[in-house]
Amino acid sequence: MIALPLAIVWFGAILLAALDGTRRGVGYLAVAILADALVANVVLAVDVYQHGDRDMAIGGWEPGIGIALRVDMLGIVFSMLSLLVLLCALWFEVSRDVRARIFPSLVLFMAVGLTGLCFTGDIFNFYVFFEISMISAYVMASYGETPRQFRAALIFIVVNLLGSVFFLIGIAAIYHTTGWLDMERIAERMPVVAENPAILSSTIIFVAFGIKLGLFPFHFWLPAVYTGTRPAVAAILSGALANIGSYGLLRFGADLFPRELSEGAPVLITLGAISILYGGVQAIARQTPNEVLAYSAIGQVGYILIAISIGGQAGYAAAILYAVLNGLNNALLFLSVSLRGWVAGAAFAVGAFSVAGVPPAGGFFGKLTLFQIGIADDGPVLVALIFLGGALSFVYMFQLYRRRFWTTEEADESSTVGALGLVAALALILIGIGLWPEPLIELTTRASQVLPERVP
Repeated sequence: MIALPLAIVWFGAILLAALDGTRRGVGYLAVAILADALVANVVLAVDVYQHGDRDMAIGGWEPGIGIALRVDMLGIVFSMLSLLVLLCALWFEVSRDVRARIFPSLVLFMAVGLTGLCFTGDIFNFYVFFEISMISAYVMASYGETPRQFRAALIFIVVNLLGSVFFLIGIAAIYHTTGWLDMERIAERMPVVAENPAILSSTIIFVAFGIKLGLFPFHFWLPAVYTGTRPAVAAILSGALANIGSYGLLRFGADLFPRELSEGAPVLITLGAISILYGGVQAIARQTPNEVLAYSAIGQVGYILIAISIGGQAGYAAAILYAVLNGLNNALLFLSVSLRGWVAGAAFAVGAFSVAGVPPAGGFFGKLTLFQIGIADDGPVLVALIFLGGALSFVYMFQLYRRRFWTTEEADESSTVGALGLVAALALILIGIGLWPEPLIELTTRASQVLPERVP
């Protein structure tokens, strides 16, 4: 059961690499494979929820020595989110005609990387799966094969290779300091490691994930890439691949470096606040849809960083909940803004309300959870920041909606029935979360319990 979701996408990716992905039948075969992997994840999630964490060492090696797969609720939540976004983006593109034969297999290889890093139990294999997903993203960024896509791909490759180098250096530093690659043993060793090498290792890891997540001041690459890629690719990069940053900060920061996370919390909260305000102001000043959404993405990850920095089970649960909602919001917005017609407009409005935190969209509960944390911690600055960030989000989303959908233009040929149905389904998911949030809140709360309490 542990290896099944990973095996489905791995063998599916190899199979599709030999087929012509521009054929609609091949595209829907890829969609079916991703759907099967998602169902396997859901079945595994139910098992983990009922019976606790699962782990195995591949090849019969002793735990801590062989390649370890370790599944807990935190990894399962991010794995399901990533697969859902990939499934929606691939289905969206297949319904509009795939333009490159390798695109479906690239999506499946990215699913391999994202599922693997959520399921792995050691930091080196985290890096291996990390690179599998990144290599897929490098090729995917040039999808469309126009000069604009090639420029976006070049920027994306150069900057994210830098992030990969930082991450590898950080892994080497952790191994040199603790003598282990297994996450459980590293977590046991880090509290007794000298403070200076631990802070250096954690800072390097934070920079690597900050680049992936697009946090201020590591955001400089993100607008150029999100505006230069096709809608399905932008949805994948912002809704699925960016989860590496959110999951990585939770897994490494809260699980492996809780002492360093506590000591660096004031700096991280400041960076998160700057990201929220900078992203919101820049989004208001932009004109093109993808530019607005790119800067919106920069602003929204600031909330995740602040929640992680606050720490404790409430802070971690809020960070996980916001990361899930942010991934769904980004996927819906990047897909729906490329379509025309009242269905696309209504779907986009739901995503816009969710980003701004307006009920009944699901994003309301993400901001409500942060608001409750601010009240509980007697943090008036955080409460004011949430209100200001929500107001900025509402302004730039309303501007974008008015420019994009309050026109008399007819729906273009890319607004297929399948694409419109897909964005409508995503919008209904967000409304469903808004009307019945308890299952998702329970799931994210259970996922947060995997992580240790913040060190005072």
